[in-house]
Amino acid sequence: MIPARTAAQAIRAAIPGLSAAGIDDPMRDARRLMAHALGVAADRLSLHMAEPLAPVAAAAFAAAIEERLRRRPVAQITGERLFWGRSFRVTRDTLDPRPETEELVAEALAQPFGRVLDLGTGTGCILLTLLAERPEASGVGLDLSPGALAVAGENAGRLGLQARARLLQSDWYDAAGGTGPFDLIVSNPPYIAQDEMADLSPEVRDWEPAMALTPGGDGLDAYREIARGAAAHLAPGGRLIVEIGPTQGRAVSGLFRRAGLDVTRIRPDLDGRDRVVAARLT
Repeated sequence: MIPARTAAQAIRAAIPGLSAAGIDDPMRDARRLMAHALGVAADRLSLHMAEPLAPVAAAAFAAAIEERLRRRPVAQITGERLFWGRSFRVTRDTLDPRPETEELVAEALAQPFGRVLDLGTGTGCILLTLLAERPEASGVGLDLSPGALAVAGENAGRLGLQARARLLQSDWYDAAGGTGPFDLIVSNPPYIAQDEMADLSPEVRDWEPAMALTPGGDGLDAYREIARGAAAHLAPGGRLIVEIGPTQGRAVSGLFRRAGLDVTRIRPDLDGRDRVVAARLT
């Protein structure tokens, strides 16, 4: 009988194919997919590398690698992504939470708030993280996509936040009437210009929802909508914090100022690129 391959051998065998498919870090992805196939935490995988793979785990790993070769994002294959230290359910109906978005969370947590509105909540990672970090706070998450709202609801349940997070289907502020005013409005809206879409990686362009990536045109339409309704939904002194593309700081700041808000900060990400615009209603 031919002995079963170990986890380490299976990972090594998968790397050339992943590399040929254009995967940036094939070793990292193969290890994450192996941990998923084995049902172990990624940081515990090393303890299992020398063990022979059971047939069920081998089949699960092979299927996961096949999906990754199609450039399906790892988070969609495993069904989850860590964000601010918590695991969030991810599907094809949602954006994959990104490390850059944690800059928005950090900016929001820098000052107190009691009521928060998340526009385009997606997985709910922003809203739910803020509520988890501030047990006295409550909030509303709005999204046009029923699929995304279902994922956000599942994440709220997993984190025990159903009682403090209200999730509603809405086109921007349409369903927000009667739910405010808010001390804080946050959003990671679609901001990629239409002519930039072709340059995105296949993982983003082909697998994440287009409506969450681009509003079309110059990429600023979402900010125009957010700016238009902000003053009507913020309490006096309330804050508006949004994620932006790295070249959009000046344009988004101008939109917010023309809407009567004071722009307080453009926050960079860890690579030094503009990533968050923060404003206040005075």
